[in-house]
Amino acid sequence: MRISKYISCTLLTSILLISCGGGSDSEPPIDPVVPVVLDPSAATLIFPDDNTECNEGIINANDESKSTVNFQWSTSENTDSYEIKIKNLDTGSVTTAISSTNQTDVLINRGTPYEWYVISLANGASSTATSDTWTFYNQGPGIENYAPFPAVAINPQRGATISNTNTTVTLEWSTSDVDDDIVSYEVLFDNIDAPTTSLGTTIEPNIEATIMTGNTYYWKVITTDSFGNTSSSELFEFRVE
Repeated sequence: MRISKYISCTLLTSILLISCGGGSDSEPPIDPVVPVVLDPSAATLIFPDDNTECNEGIINANDESKSTVNFQWSTSENTDSYEIKIKNLDTGSVTTAISSTNQTDVLINRGTPYEWYVISLANGASSTATSDTWTFYNQGPGIENYAPFPAVAINPQRGATISNTNTTVTLEWSTSDVDDDIVSYEVLFDNIDAPTTSLGTTIEPNIEATIMTGNTYYWKVITTDSFGNTSSSELFEFRVE
């Protein structure tokens, strides 16, 4: 009887071991948890303020034609770092700065118009978010009156294709001036990429131009203030189909 009990216990133990271990190969693998990366939101610009003169820069001791300006913006959601783009509107050159906070110091030219914006970045996210674009003048030595900011195309938008439903198009633009003393605009317009034909001058931010189907047109705006200071816009273009 003792032998039988021993055999029975041994068989039972073996069956239990086989039952417990036999199902491991058939269980599906557990997928790793992949963290969700949220897209960043756009920052709101704070300083330098839009369409103003920036007079808070620290003049460079080695070169008084430059000053260090502290650019500031709001902290945006789901953002790990910021890319700041600062464009010299006189030369078209762009300075890029990277910051992990909502401000950064950048050395720029004095007496010069700039535009700037901020791109929000998130680690692991393919999408970015871009703030509005602001313009400002960095204060210069002895300047009593600033030239207007270069005009920006409103209609047709830069690179647009429009339908030729009429023989004319209304060119529209926007601009601003720290001193608020703009007196006139001259528009150069042609189907060559270096327009020299003047459509005349106007006190309004729009003017009519004659167009034809199948052509690409180029135009720019020269803005003048009451002191005779001028600014020339970038070259705008659109196609008529």
